[in-house]
Amino acid sequence: MKAFAYERATSPAQAAQLVAARSDARFIAGGTNLLDLMKLRIEAPALVVDVNRLDLDRIEDTAEGGLRIGTLVRNADLAADARVRERYPVLSRALLAGASGQLRNKATTGGNLLQRTRCYYFYDPSKPCNKRAPGSGCSAIGGFNRNHAVLGASEHCIATHPSDMAVAMRVLDAQVETVAGDGAGRVIPIADFHRLPGDTPDIETTLRHGEFITSVLLPPPPPGRQVYRKVRDRASYAFALVSLAAIVDAGDGVVRAARLAFGGLAHKPWRAPAAEDALRDAKLGEQAFNAAGDAVLRGARGHGHNDFKIPLVRRVLAGVLAQACQPRGTP
Repeated sequence: MKAFAYERATSPAQAAQLVAARSDARFIAGGTNLLDLMKLRIEAPALVVDVNRLDLDRIEDTAEGGLRIGTLVRNADLAADARVRERYPVLSRALLAGASGQLRNKATTGGNLLQRTRCYYFYDPSKPCNKRAPGSGCSAIGGFNRNHAVLGASEHCIATHPSDMAVAMRVLDAQVETVAGDGAGRVIPIADFHRLPGDTPDIETTLRHGEFITSVLLPPPPPGRQVYRKVRDRASYAFALVSLAAIVDAGDGVVRAARLAFGGLAHKPWRAPAAEDALRDAKLGEQAFNAAGDAVLRGARGHGHNDFKIPLVRRVLAGVLAQACQPRGTP
């Protein structure tokens, strides 16, 4: 690991100011992703700003009936919170589907949103990767790409975003609250937070350098049954091949409304508004499943090893919709 300087922030604004002042500075909280990248010298910050002592580890009710989740709330604590389990079970289930218990005890809410891709070539400095070294090429295109994107990709990058939590946050229409180095705050809709790769896959979010996530705001939960399903190569400690966070309001065999967000398919959590429109007031059954699947997969493209994801999306979607439309009290 390359040597680096260390400072402990005393306030969110100071943390943002310290990192904004130099391009080679990074925040550290749980460190479950950053430290691995530093060991491989994929990330080599000259200054690491520790934010762990900031008073940002609480979950608070909002006047509107939602929750404000501090950026330092650990994934294990967020998943176990009674309010989250009761009102946002899709979020609790997504968190519990991620990583291991030990990592969830360290990983933070803000850090989870900022996870970098687990593409094999990104983690191998001997291989070209536009995300790691812009302009060098994308080794996954034409290489081994089983875990890679089938939606929203570009000729420069076909990596996927690895977070389970972010997929649930996307279906819940969360907002990300930040503070910048000049002390200015802003609120970023989760839909606008992560970026597609385009021709700049190294720019992964809409955060400015030094901008610090202080909290995530959840609106009141929408009506409907919440489901999270994750398909992966093994039962635990594996990233999604395809995952789906769904909130489905249904009754008497008819879907009144649905929200769908997918993981494992794109460079960001993938919301499917066209599929949601296709399901509105639709009679539950094969015709509705097919119409929604067609809408989700519009423009989908496999790259060889990941072609299986396209039919898998249809099966996952049909299974989740069938589960969500079962009578209350059914597991």
